[in-house]
Amino acid sequence: MRFSIIVPVYNVEAYLADCLESLLRQDFDDWEAICVNDGSTDSSARILDGYASRDSRIRIISQPNGGLSAARNTGLAAATGDYILFLDSDDWLENNTLSCLSNHLDNADMICFGGWMGSKEESPAQEAFDSGWSYYNRHAIEHHEFPFVCVVLRCYRRKFLEDNTLRFRVGILHEDNHFTPRACLVAKEVKVIPYSFYHYRIRPGSIMTTRSFRSRQDMLRIANDLAAIFTQRNNLDRSVVYRAITNHYQVAFVGANRNESKSLQPLVDWHLYRTVSRTRVRHRINYALIRISPTLFSSLSSNTNG
Repeated sequence: MRFSIIVPVYNVEAYLADCLESLLRQDFDDWEAICVNDGSTDSSARILDGYASRDSRIRIISQPNGGLSAARNTGLAAATGDYILFLDSDDWLENNTLSCLSNHLDNADMICFGGWMGSKEESPAQEAFDSGWSYYNRHAIEHHEFPFVCVVLRCYRRKFLEDNTLRFRVGILHEDNHFTPRACLVAKEVKVIPYSFYHYRIRPGSIMTTRSFRSRQDMLRIANDLAAIFTQRNNLDRSVVYRAITNHYQVAFVGANRNESKSLQPLVDWHLYRTVSRTRVRHRINYALIRISPTLFSSLSSNTNG
């Protein structure tokens, strides 16, 4: 099996058919879709059953609701393909995605591509890197239509994921922010190809368009986790990842009200935050401001990205 496409499904009855039809339209046959029904309460399960009866390449795994990370991890455990793609069940792929990817694999750990964020296309320039860390340092803090961390814009060699025990942290939002830096840290060959394959559907109220209190809490948890990992890595250039982690700490407080700020402060590992904030004067100032008066920081920075 060449490709395993992991599709987490949770209450997406209005969009699921578009997603699955984009797989059936592929002009490349050697694939399986692992659809993880993550405790849907709408008609998503019925829609999945209908498609699975039409095409044996569509496999269904049902489990109690555990969130996106848990569903993706379930899909990874069941995958048999040489390469892994992640497809959210309200999005879809271009018809030539798999055929084009099959011509650019060359045993790379990650093959990166572009897509559409709503009606806006982002197609990257062709590049090759001899390490995931070189790739990360080149692109991680650039502005993109899609956040750099989005896992749906990459195809992963399954053996690479297995050898490095790369899985998603369960129980958090923004799981891609936690996964991608760790994947880049251990990846060897990385290719960027100049094609747009992925269509992201912008929906009001989605995680990418809202910032709930839970979202803020999880961003701090991710920042603490990543800081704990990367402050121990003395054998690599950490300036870019430190800037990215610092931004996670700051973003958690941007726009937070007084009560939220007070509740968020105890979640911060201040020693780790201080360590990663040292690369830029502005970040050191923001660290001090958040520690002393997060409400003032929030009001000053609510119209910025940190």
